[in-house]
Amino acid sequence: MRILHTSDWHLGRTLEGRSRIEEQVKFINELCRIVEDEAVDLVLIAGDVFDTVNPPAIAEELFYDALNRLSAGGTRAVAAIAGNHDNPERLCASSPLAVRNGITLYGLPREILTPSPTFLAQSNQRRVTRVAAGQGWAELHIPSCPDPAIVAMLPYPSESRLNEVLTESLDEEILRAEYSKRVQQLFSSFGQHFRPDAVNLGMSHLFVRGGLESESERPIQLGSAPTVEAEAMPIGAQYVALGHLHRAQAVKGTAVPTRYSGSPLAYSFSETGYAKSVILVEAFPGQEVTTREIFLSAGYPLVKWQAKEGLGQVQQWIDEGRDFNAWIDLEVFVTNALQPQDIHNLRQRRERLINIRPVFPETEKLAAEARSKLPIDELFRKFYQERMGGAEPEQELVSLFLSLIDSDKATLSEGIKTQRRGDEEAETA
Repeated sequence: MRILHTSDWHLGRTLEGRSRIEEQVKFINELCRIVEDEAVDLVLIAGDVFDTVNPPAIAEELFYDALNRLSAGGTRAVAAIAGNHDNPERLCASSPLAVRNGITLYGLPREILTPSPTFLAQSNQRRVTRVAAGQGWAELHIPSCPDPAIVAMLPYPSESRLNEVLTESLDEEILRAEYSKRVQQLFSSFGQHFRPDAVNLGMSHLFVRGGLESESERPIQLGSAPTVEAEAMPIGAQYVALGHLHRAQAVKGTAVPTRYSGSPLAYSFSETGYAKSVILVEAFPGQEVTTREIFLSAGYPLVKWQAKEGLGQVQQWIDEGRDFNAWIDLEVFVTNALQPQDIHNLRQRRERLINIRPVFPETEKLAAEARSKLPIDELFRKFYQERMGGAEPEQELVSLFLSLIDSDKATLSEGIKTQRRGDEEAETA
């Protein structure tokens, strides 16, 4: 069985107000070509199909078109779960139609999936059908494969979507432990349906501890959803497909192969230089899977420019066609403030020039020197005001900060003394 793992499409998302629909359409086209070229039997979409719970109509249209093309008239299986950005009910609103085309849409962790309608299962074995199903799992008959696929699915499991209070404690460590324990229990329950004669798979949208984040994973949630320990992944699965983190990566420390496919497009300049991909998995019952990363080319790269020689250098780069197809984040070193006409001219000449930030080297230098001469409590006040929109910190907070600084100094001083005594004893010996 050949499985394609993708996630975090974020259809409808913009970049500093600029539409990304053109790139998202190109991604869907590229994805459909890959699925055809690689003779994929099952597509797993591990959450965050949309960027918001109320996506624009064009994003929904693109999603339904993608499902239709990927399912190939009901001959290829597709399974998609809700991520933290998705509205679970909205994602699954088309389920009665989707199931007739071999598509499984799963929104909430407590939802009960049902087998395909009897007339479908009995009348046409040349179409994908859900042979059996329940809470968090489905067994899929795929006409291109001799063996069934059993998929354990856990959509984004926040406390609110689980409809559970996992602990009354506000302690972060206790909350993390209880949350991870609950995820493990759910996966263990779903995994009871795995069989040795089937291809057994897991899929979820969550943050496994140790995963590498980027700034583009904006949290949208009601209720707490902390990290999950690696051992919570479903035992018995041959592969676990995860969504949520936008950097493609394998998860370390798991008992079964577990990966994030990452987002298909770079969604913030913190992802500059990331390679975007989908994961192709080849699986046989009872055997270790093989995986291959297939790199994508649909999205425009995100590039940072730092023009230390001023506006003339930016104009030269534009004339040279540097990074022509990229979205650009620009820092330009200047001695005087940029005029509105300067900014307008740059944007006219390069459409995808997103941010234009002037940098005043002398001013930065003087500010740094001034800050270095301030007392530590004044530095803290300025830092707090910058982060909190000008609000003044309470005196109790400043006092607490100073006490922590004094405590750290005392600890460091004692450590240095201990080290010195150890060195002296070593020399005497």
